[in-house]
Amino acid sequence: MFAATIADVEAAAGRLAGQLIHTPLLESPLVNAACGARVLVKPEMLQHTGSFKFRGASNRVALMTPQERACGIVAWSSGNHAQAVAAVAARHGIPATIVMPADAPRAKVEGTRRYGATVRLYDRLAESREEIGADIALKTGAVIIPPYDDPHIIAGQGTAGLEVIEDVLAGGDSLDMAILGSSGGGLLAGSATAIKARSPQTQVFSSEPAGFDDLARSLASGVPERNAGGVATLCDALMAPTPGALTFPINRTLLAGGVAVTDEEVKAAMRLVYDALKLVVEPGGVTPLAAVLAGKVDAKGRTVAVVLSGGNVDPTTFAACIGA
Repeated sequence: MFAATIADVEAAAGRLAGQLIHTPLLESPLVNAACGARVLVKPEMLQHTGSFKFRGASNRVALMTPQERACGIVAWSSGNHAQAVAAVAARHGIPATIVMPADAPRAKVEGTRRYGATVRLYDRLAESREEIGADIALKTGAVIIPPYDDPHIIAGQGTAGLEVIEDVLAGGDSLDMAILGSSGGGLLAGSATAIKARSPQTQVFSSEPAGFDDLARSLASGVPERNAGGVATLCDALMAPTPGALTFPINRTLLAGGVAVTDEEVKAAMRLVYDALKLVVEPGGVTPLAAVLAGKVDAKGRTVAVVLSGGNVDPTTFAACIGA
């Protein structure tokens, strides 16, 4: 069984030095007052391609051989991993095919194509993106870069958590709690590995949309649970049906628990980020702050870091959310 280590994350950080944006930790009196806690916000919408996904994709591609690069890349994603893989592939001159759901936000589909990737749309209710991707790889020899269940993806995503805890400790502070959103759990697994290694007393929690809280339920039961399906959510980036095979054992070991937030709680958090920090965050990217703002975690009077994982949202959707 794969177990991520702090050495894996540190190696990824060294490998990607100069390629990533070290996003800062932001603090706002308005956010602190609204949450009743000291909230340190990591804005990964300022990362290349607008999300943390650039970290894992960069680390995975950096480890590809010349022969693998010549055969190309195939990946599947609802948007953020798609754009990240497309952008990293373009940087290295590698052809990429991305399998995306037909109902993915237009901004994410167009963004992926803009980086030069070939987009293969599919019906998420009737088709399997994994099967489509595997068929493309079989026919072309392309390397599959999955969105979360890959050791190098996990280590690369973990650089976000490494930056969080290094910045906190460098400021002479301590961190009571860290909250990160979860779909397949790669960002959580890598970041929790880094945070717990450097600050064992820090509690790490997952945040998910209501109806897609498979990780929270899995953490409670101790075994992987699946979402029932047939439920809608604004958080298109957080719709994995079940925890990752590699990520879940890591998260089960390191996390203190998981919580779920509603669409209305997500909208409130999006408005707060816009009002207080003047930042655009996508619905799936704001669930950690939504959890604190809605009192889903016991953060009162504590120092808590929240990772806002992305900002790739259609303008009309964003306007509707913050204007609601």
